[in-house]
This record gives sequence, structure tokens and C-alpha cells, in this order.
Amino acid sequence: MGINPWARRKSRRAVLQALYQWQLAGASVSDIKLQFRENGSLDKADLDFFDQSIQSVIENIEKLSDVFVPFLDRGLDDLGAIERGALLAGTYELRDLDSIPFRVVINEWVELTKDFGATESYKYVNSILDAVSKRLRNDER
Repeated sequence: MGINPWARRKSRRAVLQALYQWQLAGASVSDIKLQFRENGSLDKADLDFFDQSIQSVIENIEKLSDVFVPFLDRGLDDLGAIERGALLAGTYELRDLDSIPFRVVINEWVELTKDFGATESYKYVNSILDAVSKRLRNDER
């Protein structure tokens, strides 16, 4: 059976919310996973994708940041939690999940940033993830 894009999108939405919560509250990965399972946020979501994504992003936060920080025009700490979460998760997908086309990755994280981020922040996320994709996935272009 193929990948359900709506289940994947719901997982990404939960990943962004979980990363936001993790950045602000500092809860453990296992506590965040449990909370999202219990509160129904993951109903009809791709659970494996959520688990893998949240675990990998948090475990590799420094390595992922190192990939996109060179493209920032401000410090990492100057980004909002939504923008930082979208850049971390988008960079993780671009770096580690090459079965997902780079255009899909960028579009998904831009759309989520439109939903949750500051008014124009999606444009910034788009430009940074585009630069990251050129660095990591130039052969796909």
C-alpha cells in the first residue's frame, strides 16, 4: 500500500507542534510522543513517520542546524519557534528522507508555516529550505 499524503501531512503538523512544545517546555521526546498519542493529535496520522521524525530531529538538532544556519540572515536564536521547527524538520527530510521529492518537502513545510507562523515567515522558510535543497539535493533539480 502506498503512502497516504493526508496521513503524512497530519504527521508533519503534529511534528511541528511537538517541536514547538519541546522548544518552549523542554519535555522529553518520550513524554511528547505519549502526549500526542493520548490527546488524539495523531488520529489518522502516519505514526511511524511522526515517531521517526520527532526522534531524529531532536537527536540531531545540532547537525541539522549546521546545514541551514549558513543560509540565515540572523542568528538561530532570533528565529521564532515555529520557523526554527519547520527548518529543522524540513532539513531533516531533505537530508535523510531522499525518497520524498524536495519540492514536496519544501511545499509541506511552507504550508505549515503559513498555518502556524508569523505573517510572512513562510517566505523565509521557503527561501532557506530552497537553499538547503540546492546544497543537499542538487542532483534532483
